[in-house]
Amino acid sequence: MIQTSHKTRFLLRRTIAIVLGAAALSGCGSRQRLIDHVDPFVGTAYTGHTFPGATCPFGFMQPGPQTGNFGWEYCSGYVHGDSLIWGFTQNRLNGTGIPDLGDLLMMPHAGRADTLRTSRYDPQSEQAHPGYYAVSLTDNRVDVALTCTPHVALHRYTYRGDGRRNLFLDLQSGQVSSREQLRDRVLKVEVEQVDNRTIRGYHRIRGWVTRGLYYVIRFDTPMEECRRVDDGTQGLAPKYEIAFPDGEQPVLAKVAFSTVSCAGAERNLEEEAPDWDFDRVRSAAENAWEELLSRVRIEGSEEQKANFYTAMYHLMIQPNNIADVDGSYRGADDQVRNAECGRYFSTFSLWDTFRAAHPFYTLLLPDLEADMVNSMLDHCDVQGFLPIWALWGKENYCMIGNHAVPVVVDACLRGLRGVDAQRAYQAVYRSLTEEHYRSEWHLYDRYGYFPFDSIREESVSRTLECGYDDHCAALLATALGREEEAAFFNRRALYYRNLFDPESKLARGRDSRGNWRTPFNRFSLSHGGTSGGDYTEGNAWQYVWHVPHDVEGLIERMGGPEEFALRLDSLFTIDTRAEVTGFVGDVTGLIGQYAHGNEPSHHVAYLYTLAGRADRTAEVIRRIFDEFYKPRPDGLCGNDDCGQMSAWYLFSAMGFYPVDPASGVYVLGAPQIPRVEMSLPNGRTLLVEARGLSETNRYVASATWNGVPLGKTISYDQIMEGGTLEFVMSAAPVREEQKNATK
Repeated sequence: MIQTSHKTRFLLRRTIAIVLGAAALSGCGSRQRLIDHVDPFVGTAYTGHTFPGATCPFGFMQPGPQTGNFGWEYCSGYVHGDSLIWGFTQNRLNGTGIPDLGDLLMMPHAGRADTLRTSRYDPQSEQAHPGYYAVSLTDNRVDVALTCTPHVALHRYTYRGDGRRNLFLDLQSGQVSSREQLRDRVLKVEVEQVDNRTIRGYHRIRGWVTRGLYYVIRFDTPMEECRRVDDGTQGLAPKYEIAFPDGEQPVLAKVAFSTVSCAGAERNLEEEAPDWDFDRVRSAAENAWEELLSRVRIEGSEEQKANFYTAMYHLMIQPNNIADVDGSYRGADDQVRNAECGRYFSTFSLWDTFRAAHPFYTLLLPDLEADMVNSMLDHCDVQGFLPIWALWGKENYCMIGNHAVPVVVDACLRGLRGVDAQRAYQAVYRSLTEEHYRSEWHLYDRYGYFPFDSIREESVSRTLECGYDDHCAALLATALGREEEAAFFNRRALYYRNLFDPESKLARGRDSRGNWRTPFNRFSLSHGGTSGGDYTEGNAWQYVWHVPHDVEGLIERMGGPEEFALRLDSLFTIDTRAEVTGFVGDVTGLIGQYAHGNEPSHHVAYLYTLAGRADRTAEVIRRIFDEFYKPRPDGLCGNDDCGQMSAWYLFSAMGFYPVDPASGVYVLGAPQIPRVEMSLPNGRTLLVEARGLSETNRYVASATWNGVPLGKTISYDQIMEGGTLEFVMSAAPVREEQKNATK
């Protein structure tokens, strides 16, 4: 047998998929589907933490393969290139830095052996498309195919060999950080075999959050035997060996989840998957993805299309609608409620996604974004403050600040349908003034910053991140005529200035007596609870730029535009690395001190434009595209973080980015796609053209909106009117004074 590398096998498999996709469409007069450009394997190696399983847009279920556990690299349950598959679980997280979900592992195998808990697989048989996953298990002699509806996973097992058809069912399974966590994750369990085709149950699960899981598993083939087995691992939930009658036909299994009840899971199953038509379910999932992707059409190379549409795909995996088909869900207090709009969203990785993911939803899917925001407001009604990082409707308090605030404020200021601005402001005000976990407002207001001797970790980052939330609150307060409260939040929004060290020109910690952090290592990386320090997954060089609402003020403090641009140059060129203790694996995608693999850096390239050096913005963006976004498993330089890495790509490909996400203003960059046509929800169209774009023509000579020259920005209101954003590209840098001379 010829041995091939993982990369070679991946490229071969992708080529075959493209050829087969084109062949399927030939002769029918239909153009290639946009979903055929999506590659779910992108980001499944290195630090991307994505997964190749089946899912529907913003759906509750994500059935897919599990290739490992018990480590940071297995946050999604899958690492491309692993030699074994452990089984197939029903849900997972996309691109996060902490593991959870991975519920109800199912592993089919031919034969009677109880030891077939893992299996080698044929890498060239592995397929992943939006709404579909398939693989051939070598040891277990089963071909597995997976698809889903929003609330139901559908498995198809085609057994090869002697006709014996068996299934190992592990109800203890889950993505965790250690074997001890796996043993202790299920706190309560109720399992019932309803009949010879149906198993249902309830688990109380402790992980990133503590949650209730109600489920129904139904087979199209009657179980001949269902016996409890001991696989040598501990845990409260049982494992079963299930035997089906010998035969040659595939065995199909449906798995439906609910946060409310087993009856809710049953209702989800019956309404969304009433029959056993696997191809119909797959087709419906594919059509849902195609409809969303078709709202943006691009021209470019095959690699550009793969990058662009895969980024859209990753962006629209979450947030997830966790409400049942009748709109019922369990909230943060575990009580059953009903969503007024019929949907209740969770999986809000807001420290990441407020920056570009939610602004992209606002631009392309405003009605959906409105439902997300109303879910946040419902969450606040129960919890007392807006979500920080919500999973399954529960708060895990991961990360700092409260970045539901900019998302909610943006929705109000953009006038999204169904968002009550008065209700939203009350939620914002409560969240930023009433104390809760890691929100010690009495310290913040007493000192004008979080002192590092009172706040032992992330004091600088927390001050800067909270300052941006305050800025957003001030915007909404002003819009509602609450001038006194607007002044209060505007004053807070400038607290960052109290931590700006005029000597180093960096963000530096201070104690409660006003003393600077000494000694001060400006290169030392911090990572909260794992390596301590004053910063969140970063250092002083990376965080000093985190004032997207007061860039002019920061430019002034650094000595003016020229000095500011020189400091930015230093950020991208100084490659000093300080020794650190503890985990800092999130700080990746480095160009000097700039870390594109982590979100606080995402707006920084665009600061050059605001300082009059758009040519440097163009240079940096091209380098980021070339080095950190590649359509292959190791093609992402950091966790996709529920779509934020992908959203940065989408905006930057079009040539603009929301540096201040709640402002409704985008800073112009340098487009990386020749032509983008976006169908706006109001029936109008945004057309972006990059004339002359090439490998050498990376600079913007001019930018116009409907023929009128633009400065450094374009607004949401302009875009929503519809029209053409035209960039003329150049091989030579064009300085700001040259552009002004041509206007």
